[in-house]
Amino acid sequence: MSKLRVALAQINTLVADFDGNGKKIIDYTKKAAQKGADIIAFPELALCGYPPEDLLFQSWFLEKAKATINSIANQTKSTNIIIIIGYPEWSEDVYNSAAIIYKGKIVDNYRKLFLPNYAEFDEKRYFTPGKRITVYKTNDFRFGVGICEDIWHPDGPIGPQVLVGNADIIININASPYFRGKNEIRRKMVSTRSFDNAVAVCYLNCIGGQDELVFDGQSFATDAFGKIIASAQAFEEELLFIDFDLSDLYKQRLLVPRIRDRKFVQTQKLPDVETVEIDFSLNEKSDAFQNKIAPLLREEEEVWFALVTGLRDYTLKNGFKSVVLGLSGGIDSAVVATIAADALGSENVYALFMPSRFTSSQSYEDAKKLAENLGINFKVVEIEPLFKKYLEYLEPHFEGKPFDITEENIQARIRANILMAFSNKFGHLVLATGNKSELSVGYATLYGDMVGGFAVIKDVPKTLVWKLARWRNEKEGKELIPESIITKLPSAELKENQLDTDTLPPYETLDRIIELYIEKEHSEDEIVEKTGLPREFVRRVIRMIDSAEYKRRQAAPGIKITQRAFGKERRMPITRKK
Repeated sequence: MSKLRVALAQINTLVADFDGNGKKIIDYTKKAAQKGADIIAFPELALCGYPPEDLLFQSWFLEKAKATINSIANQTKSTNIIIIIGYPEWSEDVYNSAAIIYKGKIVDNYRKLFLPNYAEFDEKRYFTPGKRITVYKTNDFRFGVGICEDIWHPDGPIGPQVLVGNADIIININASPYFRGKNEIRRKMVSTRSFDNAVAVCYLNCIGGQDELVFDGQSFATDAFGKIIASAQAFEEELLFIDFDLSDLYKQRLLVPRIRDRKFVQTQKLPDVETVEIDFSLNEKSDAFQNKIAPLLREEEEVWFALVTGLRDYTLKNGFKSVVLGLSGGIDSAVVATIAADALGSENVYALFMPSRFTSSQSYEDAKKLAENLGINFKVVEIEPLFKKYLEYLEPHFEGKPFDITEENIQARIRANILMAFSNKFGHLVLATGNKSELSVGYATLYGDMVGGFAVIKDVPKTLVWKLARWRNEKEGKELIPESIITKLPSAELKENQLDTDTLPPYETLDRIIELYIEKEHSEDEIVEKTGLPREFVRRVIRMIDSAEYKRRQAAPGIKITQRAFGKERRMPITRKK
């Protein structure tokens, strides 16, 4: 029986690191060849990293891409393996392409047909869509190539590649950013394409963090019935090997008469498919193995690893070795500190407890206990002397004015100054600890607790923050994050007996409104209808969200984990009727 072995290189790349990315591609290709793989595929734009954004407007970047892809072809000419690499092709225009390489030559460039221009994607800004649909014919099998968005369209290239080009297998390369629930959506979609066209599909995704995006990998393959037969780990680099029995693929197709019906009905309507011949024969397989299926992660675990991956890569790829944050004794900073310890190692996390006259002794005990549990660096820096000086200096200017949010925010801004001083002096990256719920309604101090180089839980609703804390303790098998931190009522501790609910709705209610208004784009009427909440209550929350846009524009970048995050995906005017 003829076995086709495909290797999916689920790798982490760095934008503009052509030398590093190129070396990784060559190393993985050699490993795949040693294992008898017939094809190895690399993710979308793996050569340059994804997304390269406006670097694509710079000629040096495109020239370097061209030189590197040619160098890789030359360095792999002695390996009997077909190589598929995503890269920015610069010809008469710029294309999001996949180079198909064999024996030192770029046999063909498949150019992405469908360019997404929604959410975080801006591909029509940079690329020209391809026009050719191709199938690659070897001595033993035929395969088609697609790039990311191409497979999301039911009328995309996969149909013609199978019905006209008689492809046995489709290899789809991707740089598909993570959000909660996306893996299930991908799997259902690819299984549907596979089943409808009676064709095996390899879906390859990259991993790693790139600014606000994080890529989860979770590459997989289906048989011709749409059944998942192999899958890779989440958030880990991996070379996933899949063996396809070609005779089984042919038999599966014989059992699907609807393909013959579609050919008869649709052939005249489908576009032409160009066949590119590759003089390649299947490698002999010296070993046999069971296709691997990695276990799926539960939601909290998946989100946690997304945050760990995003923080780790943002920190290390930008040249930092350590981070510093304000540890308040509250749930948000506790979760951020724990994520940082998981991502970078406890020895590289520095936590400052910065009490004022309003800070409770319980907060100190909680922060200290957490730091001990994590093994992170912990230091107490009193802000009360500085706060007193501010009040004394401003007293003649504020004469007759009562204590209000002004004095509350002064405390937050003192803490921000201290954090930035530690950053400048010791080279730490400052982590902001605000969550999505607070950022949505402006419950954060500009130039205060919003300060930082990276906002780890910027896209994490408060209710999910609590779930993450409980999951992490469950995973540890003990109270890594003290239970008293998880169960205490949230407070900024900027005045006597302060609670978040003094000015905010309960977080369960607030997060539901935020989800409907931000992520699902529901109107006030629709939210009232869905939740049963009083109209004035819903209107107040919406007004808070709209009014806080100016703050969000000045927030640090943070990791996207929901379907619609603040930033690239939600671009609202600051100046508008509210």
